Amino acid sequence: MAKTQSGTDFKAQIGKLEDTLEMYLVDKAPFQLPKGAREFIVKYGPWIALVFLVLSLPMILLAFGLGALVAPFVVMGGVQAAAGFGLGMVFSIAMLVLEAIAIPGLFKRKLSAWKLMFYASLLGGVQALITFNLGGLVIGTGLSLYVLFQIKSYYK
Repeated sequence: MAKTQSGTDFKAQIGKLEDTLEMYLVDKAPFQLPKGAREFIVKYGPWIALVFLVLSLPMILLAFGLGALVAPFVVMGGVQAAAGFGLGMVFSIAMLVLEAIAIPGLFKRKLSAWKLMFYASLLGGVQALITFNLGGLVIGTGLSLYVLFQIKSYYK
């Protein structure tokens, strides 16, 4: 019973976070994306995401290959370096999987696909926070969340 309750609590917290972000990134945002820009993103965004996903596959495979090659040297850099490298790979793969799963729904403008992109963006923020990448956290995650919430109304 505790698992069900904690799962519900987690979903409730994500829902509160979503509501708060929508308030600040849409309702109270000092700048709204123009309607034409939002429609462009909604129309061509899935195609752009698909192209980037396909282009990132060789890089991911290369990273796995290089990761296996440099793993002994990363460990020599210390446990923190090895853990950071491993966590970075896990987060990157999780974000790519979420985005890949979301692409068909993005073409159909489903809210469930938008939520997958939202979760991928949150994972990117957590990854940036864990690796102390403040630029990635503020610029990357902030910009992706801003754009996501600006186009959310197009997804049902």
